[in-house]
Amino acid sequence: MLGLDVRSVIVIAGIMSLMMAVALYFMKRNYPPSIEGLAEWATAPAILFVAALLFGARGRIPDALSIVVANLLLFSGTALLYFGSQRFFGLRQSIRLWSATILCVMPPLVWFAVVAPHHGVRVTITAGFMAVLSLTHARLVMARGPRTFSTYFTGGALLTLTAAQVLRFAESFQLPAVDGALDNTSPGQGAYVSVYAFSVLAATIGMILMATDRLRGELEHLATHDSLTGCLNRRALIEACALELARCRRNQQVMSVLLLDLDHFKAVNDTHGHLVGDRVLVDFADRVRALLRVPDRLGRFGGEEFVVLLPETSLDKARVVAERIRRDIEQADGDLPRRTVSIGVTVSFPDDPDLDGLLARADAALYQAKEGGRNRVETVALPVS
Repeated sequence: MLGLDVRSVIVIAGIMSLMMAVALYFMKRNYPPSIEGLAEWATAPAILFVAALLFGARGRIPDALSIVVANLLLFSGTALLYFGSQRFFGLRQSIRLWSATILCVMPPLVWFAVVAPHHGVRVTITAGFMAVLSLTHARLVMARGPRTFSTYFTGGALLTLTAAQVLRFAESFQLPAVDGALDNTSPGQGAYVSVYAFSVLAATIGMILMATDRLRGELEHLATHDSLTGCLNRRALIEACALELARCRRNQQVMSVLLLDLDHFKAVNDTHGHLVGDRVLVDFADRVRALLRVPDRLGRFGGEEFVVLLPETSLDKARVVAERIRRDIEQADGDLPRRTVSIGVTVSFPDDPDLDGLLARADAALYQAKEGGRNRVETVALPVS
């Protein structure tokens, strides 16, 4: 192994685990709380570092420490990495299941380490447990993670760890009862230890990459979405409308735009307070979103004013959508104040030079809806002079 004995590999891997723990700790402190699992990911390498120190001291400290306690820390640290991934993907942590499994595995491990020492049986127990846990962890990452390099990197490291443990498990039945000191470990056992050490290190690096990808995704989302309602913000909405308008001109199609304004929203804020007003806006956005198709876009234009983009939709069909929204908001019940919405509807023309004319027509239609008594839908299908 490039001139390194197993004891050196274990200690070096432990030091690298400690470095990963420090890196993940500072990520935990600086990343937003919405990125969960970092606390577990930061604590696990620190536990594995202590385990590596105990493993590396084998033959120089009592076996109860270098075998029993070291393996307990190994199991706990590896399980904690898995719990962190469960939390990272928003799943319920299976702490009771794996804690119970560790408690079941430890008594025979103690027996064959202290009472009736048998190296082969100990390897069977540890390799079997690690193979099952690593495979479970790999399946979670590959099933829940996005199709990105960080997911494949982390999953590949965990699968490599699983393969090494499966091979070690298969070989354990041929191992003698008495094992030699770490300094005299066979090349095969040295390879297994090295693959384990660097697979765990690679998996930890992959988790850092996954957290970084998640942070980048959240920042990109914040740059294009309204933080309160989750709708597109004004800039992103205008960009989406402009792109759709250009596509309509190329393909000789039409798009419709709805301009929605919650009626008397200032009175809601004045009467019930801004917190209730925020809840009204969130509820309104959720209700409108539920009535739209997948390609439709909902954006917050400002305050209580929203815009709905309906690709490949005629004026008549857009009016039907608008009426459905108006009716749903009017009939909404619950603990929030009752509210209504006025909606202006327009459609694109082949000769629309830009988005300004389209939005001006939608605004004119909305003005008509307000002048007509609010809680109504009006359309404008002619250019506004």
